[in-house]
Amino acid sequence: MTAPASARTSTDLIRAEEPVLAHNYHPLPVVVARAEGTWVEDVEGRRYLDMLAGYSALNFGHRHPALIEAAHRQLDQLTLTSRAFHNDKLAEFAERLAELTGLDMVLPMNTGAEAVESGIKVARKWAYDVKGVPADQATIVVAAENFHGRTTTIVSFSTDETARAGFGPFTPGFRIVPYNDLAALEAAVDETTAAVLIEPIQGEAGVIIPDAGYLAGVRELTRRKGCLFIADEIQSGLGRTGRTLAVEHEGVVPDMLLLGKALGGGIVPVSAVVARREVLGVLHPGEHGSTFGGNPLAAAVGTAVVELLETGEFQRRATELGVVLRDGLTELVGKGVVGFRSRGLWAGVDVDPAIGTGREISERLMREGVLAKDTHGSTIRLAPPLTITADELRSAVGALERVLTQGA
Repeated sequence: MTAPASARTSTDLIRAEEPVLAHNYHPLPVVVARAEGTWVEDVEGRRYLDMLAGYSALNFGHRHPALIEAAHRQLDQLTLTSRAFHNDKLAEFAERLAELTGLDMVLPMNTGAEAVESGIKVARKWAYDVKGVPADQATIVVAAENFHGRTTTIVSFSTDETARAGFGPFTPGFRIVPYNDLAALEAAVDETTAAVLIEPIQGEAGVIIPDAGYLAGVRELTRRKGCLFIADEIQSGLGRTGRTLAVEHEGVVPDMLLLGKALGGGIVPVSAVVARREVLGVLHPGEHGSTFGGNPLAAAVGTAVVELLETGEFQRRATELGVVLRDGLTELVGKGVVGFRSRGLWAGVDVDPAIGTGREISERLMREGVLAKDTHGSTIRLAPPLTITADELRSAVGALERVLTQGA
């Protein structure tokens, strides 16, 4: 007989997952049971400072009061209609999200990967209906080391063999060029190109920030060549970098934005394609859809998220606290840190491989009461909730210093 969760220890619960859960993740050995703000607590009552924030899905912290209130209020009214009918929350969500981003129309979906898949479909449809690309010949140019999701089409244009191996045959129609290389991008774009799809900052690759002028160059090139600029802001957007969108650091407005993660406030999965009217206008009834996309609960929470961003408070916090994070990491360079990249409250930290892998460093941080996650090799990512305090941030950097200087 299975013991109730309340009676099972962290070790029990981790062991219980092994035979019944697919092994597609390698989580740190911590079992979270409760959370509030920037802190989580495991089943034994140990507290940890969350420096990952659900890969930016928790930009506003765990259980932000305004978001929880919006969810509770909507749960008492209506949760799902499907898009077979209208609901009373979707119009406001779309209106306010379009205004926040400076674009015209919204296609609501659920997960980030769904937003990317939807963006690909829209770009191809636009290429055929508007640009006049011959049927089934549209191409999309992407960047090496990208991360846009895990579906079969998306891993078709990944350069990460762990994500690809064993999942072919792959979807054609994509061209891969080096990130941050405008000359290579220009050479890859031709009359069949529907869109250039890039992350303004590559998150999974280790928070890779392109050179100043790169995003503006992509915008100029796509405009001149007559194709779409699609910015995947699923991780970089919604306050993380100190602006509502990372493209705003270069004053760029893409033709299409892909949003997700923080859009659901850490409560429900919410994603969206946001685009110019002449781009999203190519879709007609029956050509694309989602039973849960734009459901009333998601729309209510998404609207509450937009309300938080409309104040500018979280963008300011990310900017100001980003300085604290950057200064703290600068002090660690040469003390176990060989380099780092940061923008706002987002950093990729390269640790001396002699000290440990990213996984090992993350495990040591966990023992210090700080949760972070590795990416490739000896790189760890730091992306705390935007509600973190300066003292909490300094505490996390202090914990990193200890694990780097004390060793295993």
